[in-house]
Amino acid sequence: MTRETDRAERRNVLRERIEAAYREARATGDERTAATLRLLLTALDEREQAAREGGEEVELDDRAVERLLRDMIRQRRADIARCEAEVRLDEAAREAEEISVLERFLPPRMDPRRLAETVEEAIRETGARSIRDAGRVMAWLKSRYDGQLDALEAKKLVTRRLAGGNGGP
Repeated sequence: MTRETDRAERRNVLRERIEAAYREARATGDERTAATLRLLLTALDEREQAAREGGEEVELDDRAVERLLRDMIRQRRADIARCEAEVRLDEAAREAEEISVLERFLPPRMDPRRLAETVEEAIRETGARSIRDAGRVMAWLKSRYDGQLDALEAKKLVTRRLAGGNGGP
């Protein structure tokens, strides 16, 4: 197996899981899951088409798929808030069901204790001493734990720790 083939196989693992789940949902008659995954697969196809038109890489890797999943989840959370404000609770429930389908394909998030330990590790590894170093710490965290940490919560811990607070759990 060549290096390129190995890389291509690793890049498409998440998409293959999504496609398999879509086929299974259709076979079992799970309409909500099938519809949600069909939307996801269509969005992936559209992004790949846009990349081709822009002369970029054609197939999205797992990180790009995860970013799309997070964008879709963020959009649905905003839709839930809007639906609840407009007292359209059936639509809010439908959006929540879609979120649960999409979240199945994301890596688990770090628990608060692990996040605090990881922030401490990042501060040590980067040699951060003051709040001015927060960007470097966040870049280190994202390069190693992208998708596994809540960036907003990590930023709060980094800021608190570098500003003189303990930032621990």
